Amino acid sequence: MRVPQFVLASASPARRKLLQNAGIEPIVCQSDFDESQVQLSDPAELVQILAQRKAETVASQFPDALVLGCDSVLSVNGEIHGKPADVSEAIARWQIMRGNVGDLYTGHALIDTKQGKTLVQLQVTRVYFADVSSSQIAAYVATGEPLKCAGCFALEGRGGLFVEKLEGCHSNVIGLSLPLLRRMLGELGYDVTDFWQLPES
Repeated sequence: MRVPQFVLASASPARRKLLQNAGIEPIVCQSDFDESQVQLSDPAELVQILAQRKAETVASQFPDALVLGCDSVLSVNGEIHGKPADVSEAIARWQIMRGNVGDLYTGHALIDTKQGKTLVQLQVTRVYFADVSSSQIAAYVATGEPLKCAGCFALEGRGGLFVEKLEGCHSNVIGLSLPLLRRMLGELGYDVTDFWQLPES
């Protein structure tokens, strides 16, 4: 089977970097899907539907491609959290998160436009947050990093200092589960190594 283009339906630099570090150079095509159209209280259902909608809005532009859409939320104490709206919300969120445990849900939708197949799957990782001080929270939010992230922290950035441990897939917390992606590609009949970019000689 000929290897199709790999399209990332997301402008997330973290997701792109994960793919690049894994040897996949995606075509980035940001989805303009309006997430406010989907209002659900179940985080697992929410992220899978949003991931699929994001992938679908991009897939029509690529007749022979694999299109990956992802969406992540953090659930703490039964409350769903996406990106914080502003500084005050980020600080309030961290005051709840510190010393607490959250579940990071990421929906993955992979559309094979050539075969006309769609897979939608979920990965969940448990995150144990450090009991950080109020001054550390203020300093972290002031960097601007939490304002760009679902869950209000970037594991691969300064936020990694404030996470004590993870249970489950590490890359899932950054934006997409690489092991899950490998399995999904396999279900569609591909080998993940087929998508590796070989170094130029």
